[in-house]
Amino acid sequence: MAITVVVFDVGETLIDEQRMWRGWAGYLGVPADEFLAAFQDVIARGEDHRRVFDRFRPGFDMATARRERAAHGDNDMFGAQDLYPDAAPCLRQLHVAGYRIGIAGNQPEGAVEVLKAFDLSADFIASSTSLGVAKPTPKFFAKVVEMAAVNAREIAYVGDRLDNDILPARDAGMATVFLLRGPWATVHVKKSEARLADATLNGLADLPDVLSRLRAR
Repeated sequence: MAITVVVFDVGETLIDEQRMWRGWAGYLGVPADEFLAAFQDVIARGEDHRRVFDRFRPGFDMATARRERAAHGDNDMFGAQDLYPDAAPCLRQLHVAGYRIGIAGNQPEGAVEVLKAFDLSADFIASSTSLGVAKPTPKFFAKVVEMAAVNAREIAYVGDRLDNDILPARDAGMATVFLLRGPWATVHVKKSEARLADATLNGLADLPDVLSRLRAR
């Protein structure tokens, strides 16, 4: 079946999360470079990335910290300034080419509304919070298929992680595009499973051409 729907992950796929992680370093009173190095180490160990907070503040409570930051006008949510420069142009080009576009990733409450405000040529936008189920569970990708309203084989899922994006999307029957940017991709590209992606890219500018080749194949 030809690919007719392209679904994008959010963090490090459409959104550069560097500023947000530096914000958490500031909240913890930790030098940004030290925090980011610890963050990369946690990922390399295959641990949940939130474990990085426990390294600097054992027993860290993310929900409480978010409320505290919000009370001081310090929002940890991404903004339009965090969009990768190639994100919006790529989605527009794909939309013009006739693809339906979806955005679906593991994101906190409020992320869907923020993404909708970016006017990203998306036909549907969802998050783990809005769906009530998170990656990498099969139920998340079943929800993606449901929203796309096509056979899973007509969907290409684009993401920066093997564990949360490429492998579970592949198991769900989708074509997969592994995007090599951000801290997870730096680690995951070295794994043997990286070869299982249908395509591997350094950025989104080449995605339309890659999808055309996958579509033809």
